[in-house]
Amino acid sequence: MSERVILLVEDNPQDELLTLRALNRARVANRVDVVRDGQQALDYLFREGEFAGRAGPGLPTVVLLDIGLPKLTGVEVLQRLRADARTRTLPIVVLTSSDEDADRLACYEGGANSFVRKPVDFGEFAERVASLGVYWLATNEPLTRG
Repeated sequence: MSERVILLVEDNPQDELLTLRALNRARVANRVDVVRDGQQALDYLFREGEFAGRAGPGLPTVVLLDIGLPKLTGVEVLQRLRADARTRTLPIVVLTSSDEDADRLACYEGGANSFVRKPVDFGEFAERVASLGVYWLATNEPLTRG
């Protein structure tokens, strides 16, 4: 089986640190690659731009995607990923502080597999991230991509 990598798409350095700390606390030992805007996410996933020579697995096992991103929003990233046959089935979990129904609807209509709100309390946040890590990396059976 290939290496299971998490792609974290997060523009807020504090939320990035909290997510990485929560994954570490949950003993998720998988590699976590981080990009900080919507265009970087697409470039990473399609191996374009600054990621044209990226080594490692073609696609991550799961993408943790914020929606309030610079350059391209998370919803725009979702739409582009779902429109491309190479990434149509890639598991994408929206991890956001938004609790707006309109955002949740846009994400699910855009093809998100899950919508998870970031709690303010670090303990609760760590539990949610840990459960995401366990589910998507240990429990879920990923689609084998060629």
